[in-house]
Formats: sequence, C-alpha cells, structure tokens
Amino acid sequence: MENPNVLISGASIAGPALAGLLTRAGCTVTVVERAPALRPGGQSVDFKGATHRTVLERLGILDDVLRRQTGGQDQTIVDAAGRPQAVIPGEFTGGDIEIRRGDLAEVLYAHTDCEYLFGDTITSLAETTGGVDVTFAHAAPRRFDLVVGADGIHSNVRRLVFGPERDHVQYLGHHYALAELGEELGGGGAEMYNEPGRMAAVGGPKASAFFVFASPELDYDRADTAQQRQLLIDAYQGAGWRVPELMARIPQAGEFYLDSLSRVTIDHYSRGRVVLLGDAAYGNTLGGFGTGLAIVGAYVLAGELRAAGGDHRIAFARYEELMRKYAKVSQRGSAGPFLAPPSRARIKLRDWTFKSRFLLGLMLKATDKFATDIELPDYASGS
Repeated sequence: MENPNVLISGASIAGPALAGLLTRAGCTVTVVERAPALRPGGQSVDFKGATHRTVLERLGILDDVLRRQTGGQDQTIVDAAGRPQAVIPGEFTGGDIEIRRGDLAEVLYAHTDCEYLFGDTITSLAETTGGVDVTFAHAAPRRFDLVVGADGIHSNVRRLVFGPERDHVQYLGHHYALAELGEELGGGGAEMYNEPGRMAAVGGPKASAFFVFASPELDYDRADTAQQRQLLIDAYQGAGWRVPELMARIPQAGEFYLDSLSRVTIDHYSRGRVVLLGDAAYGNTLGGFGTGLAIVGAYVLAGELRAAGGDHRIAFARYEELMRKYAKVSQRGSAGPFLAPPSRARIKLRDWTFKSRFLLGLMLKATDKFATDIELPDYASGS
C-alpha cells in the first residue's frame, strides 16, 4: 500500500494538517466535515517551544501563521467592583505564537490539495480484507484503504469503531462557553472575574466573552444552541460584576459554543485500518495543549505511514508509541479548578501565583517542558 487512499473525518486543525502532509507524500485524500464550510473565528490557540515551531515549519505554514498571529495579551483579574487583583501575562495564555482557530484552519486548508466533502458525515464503517467500506449521510458509499478520525473530543469515528462516547470521555466537573458579544465589550482591555465555581471573562484570548463554571454534567442537545444559551444564563444567576450585562446579550450572541471540560481516555489509538488523531484520541478540553498535540500528531502519523511504506500496522503502532508519551500532559489535571476555583480562598491562592515571579516562572517552564517532550523524527531525511 505505497500510496493509500485515505478518508479523514474532521476539517478543523488535525485533519487538514494530516491531509496536506499525506497528499505531498502521494496519497489520495478525502476530508469529510459535518459543517457546511470552514468554521471562521473561534477562540485563540497557541504554540509553545521549538517542537511546535519545527512542525509548523515542516508543514510549510510557519510564515503564514506568523503573519496572522494575534499576539499574547495580558489579562487583568478583577473583583466585583472592577478593582485589579492580579495580571495573567500574555506569555502564559498565548504561548510563543497565538492565532485564532479559524485563521489557522484557513491556513491549513490553503496548503491542502485534496477533496473536501463539507456538510456531510460518516454513517457507517465496515472493515474488509480490501479496505474500509464507508457510507455517508449524503455522498455515495465508497471504499478507502485507511480512515482517520480527526473529528474532535466528540468523535463520530471513535463512536462508530471504538464504542459509545461514555466509554472513552470522562467529564471533569466543569462546562465552558464562548460567545461573540461584540469587540467593544472589553473596552480595549481583557478582564476576568471569579466567584467560587464560576468565571467570566471579556476581551481575552478565547473570545469576546468566555465562561467556565462548575456543575453536574449537563444533559442537552448539542445541536440546540437556544437550549445551551439558556443553560449558561441559568448557571450565572445572581452573579456580580458585569455578568448580568453579559447574560442579557447571550440570546443574541453572533457565535456561541458550550461544551463540557472532558478528557479522552482510550486504550489504543487505532483499530484495524482506522486510527484516531488529535482530540479524538488524546484530547482534554481547555487543557492548553490540544492544538500543539494535533499538529505534532498529524506530523508523526503522516511520517510513520511514509516510513512504513504505507503499512498501517507498523505505522499506527509506531505513531501510538511516540504520541502516547507526548500526549500524557492531556491526561493530567483539569483547567476547570484553575479557571474557576471552588472557593474564595482558592481564588486568592490562584491570583497569588500570578503575583509571584518565581511561581509564574515555574509554570512557564513546566508548559515549555511539556510542549517539547518528544524526540521529533525528521521523516524527510529518514532520521
């Protein structure tokens, strides 16, 4: 299988990154995406350290990413009266390179030369001796040599091949929401406010308004944004600061997204001719490393397929061996208690870490270490 015919589910970050690498290696690639087009805007994502920069260079997109980077922005933590309590430096939230998720997706898409099936989704996968027979909601059935699930923490491919989401996705006790409520909302600055178990931010790196709150796991229709907006409003009843103003704007928010903070845990990244990539395999929502893991994973998976001459059994095993160790950071902890501490004492303790140059330095060193904790093969040179 020198140049396999590959189907990739998901056109956000990991999918197009892999598609570009595979087509350059001579593979025939099709990307299927449930959304009708690339999703614009979205929260900012970031890259840290030499490993991420090297992969961006080898993907051929570093210059384009640098041209569209947003730059890290300091964020002020305030109390209910708007008085500053601490400052989260831009280097902590934005890494070395920060870019809007939608802009990154556009850059990656522009560097691919393959077929895209927008507004469609996989409905069944059946592996045979000759490949994987795939049916779609709209397109005609087809056979592929390999299938890649790069479709996020709520992966459809993972559900079809590995079993129900509840078997592989662990809820971490918090939900988050992103809302575009107007650029003027932050007044030119980025501010974050906390009450025990709740956080609200405006003008920050994620979106014009960003929320994290502790709660039992919510049961809702992921396609019903009106229901999700109401859940957010209900969760912030009685909150202080500017929260009532923000909640009044939620029903008319231009873009709105609500999800759980969850972690994917799965015994193996592949089964037969199907393999998982990015958040579908090792995601941790708001863990801070998802985008970096996605592009490194795409680079390693494409490189191992090339090194193995298309033998997916060898390539998938080697991909998992390399990525399992590197992705361990996504299996540690949760951003929820850090962003929305459970008590006023914990809020003060979190704020104090940003006032201490020593503790902040330790946190920055830790994130740099996690981002570079892989011996990155140079597949082009065979080393």
